[in-house]
Amino acid sequence: MQVLINGNHASAPRNGELLALLQQFGAREPFAVAINGNFVPKSRYPAVRVAPGDQIDIVQPIEGG
Repeated sequence: MQVLINGNHASAPRNGELLALLQQFGAREPFAVAINGNFVPKSRYPAVRVAPGDQIDIVQPIEGG
């Protein structure tokens, strides 16, 4: 299944598990996730499934001032 991660095409796991997708992408703490512009709380990651064409944004805080 194809999704967009940070604007790039990527293959998502067949079962659509968000946690598996984050591991596949190599996301490292700390980060935040939004799917189709909607923030996903970390507590929901295990239950969330992505769908073909979803736009997933994985963002990390930037240090500095």
